[in-house]
Amino acid sequence: MMLERSIGGPDRKSPGRPDGELGPGAWAEVILGLVYPPVCVVCRLERAGRHHGYVCDTCQNGVRRITEPCCQRCGIPFSGTIIGSHTCAACRRGSWAWDEARAAVIAEGLALECIHRLKYQKEPWYGTFLSGLLMESALPRLLGHSWQGVVPVPLHRVKLREREFNQAERLAAPLARALGVPLETDRVRRREATSSQTSLSREDRIRNMRAAFEPARSPRIHGSWIIVDDVLTTGATTDGVAAVLKDLGAERVVVWAVARATLEGDLLPARQA
Repeated sequence: MMLERSIGGPDRKSPGRPDGELGPGAWAEVILGLVYPPVCVVCRLERAGRHHGYVCDTCQNGVRRITEPCCQRCGIPFSGTIIGSHTCAACRRGSWAWDEARAAVIAEGLALECIHRLKYQKEPWYGTFLSGLLMESALPRLLGHSWQGVVPVPLHRVKLREREFNQAERLAAPLARALGVPLETDRVRRREATSSQTSLSREDRIRNMRAAFEPARSPRIHGSWIIVDDVLTTGATTDGVAAVLKDLGAERVVVWAVARATLEGDLLPARQA
């Protein structure tokens, strides 16, 4: 079955909430679920309820997780076996405002389709599945450290009005709750609605994105911060947000995304540092 034809919404008897929390009518949903068990919104074969993000274990296991080896700075995955620390060519060539970036899965297939469904088709139940992927990878690395806040990459007000929600905010909220830190949605704002940057060089993308964000309020900050986005591509967008946080006083900024866009060349082993 083709992915774009098989993915739909949960049955009306089992509506999803992006943050995975029980809301009004949740107990009624539980009771109805005993009579009408919810099924996976992807394969429509196996059971998958709210706590699964309406995506069954079989379908979730088909998502390609990012594991070592990867670039110690930006998290781009490498193929083969590499011993010791290693950085990719892009990170050796330039500097980032953030200190470290990581993503949970490769931006392909089911993961990318669910991100697109959440963003462009306004199908919020995928937020539970995607935020689950994020926390599966991020929490082991983030727990036990002191964080001041989680900052979702902001949308420009025009795009926010058009889309009606910020997908990065929905993905970041469960992570902030799990870490017990504030979700900071009014710390950084996007002052320019940037157009596609696919034709620009890496340096031009970074320059454009650093001009696209500004502080939403002036109070100084300190300590370590987390930026969350749905897809990490070149790193330029999150670099622009990180630059604002560093200018405000942040000492360390890390980036976490659900998915990492890669090219075939990215998966080749890099020179060891």
